[in-house]
Amino acid sequence: MLLPKRVKYRREHRGKMRGRAKGGTTVHFGEFGLQATEASWITNRQIESARIAMTRYMKRGGKVWIKIFPSKPYTAKPLEVRMGSGKGAPEGWVAVVKPGKVMFEIAGVSEEVAREALRLASHKLPVKCKFVKREEVGGDANES
Repeated sequence: MLLPKRVKYRREHRGKMRGRAKGGTTVHFGEFGLQATEASWITNRQIESARIAMTRYMKRGGKVWIKIFPSKPYTAKPLEVRMGSGKGAPEGWVAVVKPGKVMFEIAGVSEEVAREALRLASHKLPVKCKFVKREEVGGDANES
């Protein structure tokens, strides 16, 4: 499972999830990608579950890139504990995903296989997603 090797601070503020993703909005490494259309926190377990769903469907063929990393700790207090007495203990790790962020990329498989693999992965995630293709840099799409 993904988590940072070491962090400067054990606890972080929740922060705001306004606006669109600044970077990572295009398919860069692979041929096809899964792009978020809404903002959310995605846990390291959800990322791993989506990765397993994709690789199982692709029968270990092709290559998968995970373009998000859960670097933000989230905390939780135990059940039936009264308010106050400090922030809770770190519970897990999340990746902050904003609209437009490409979360996963796939290469080395046909478009039909990639589309289905990414659809299965999207069911494991708490955000609405869409399938995107790599845009050719330079030249028209009609050529070749």
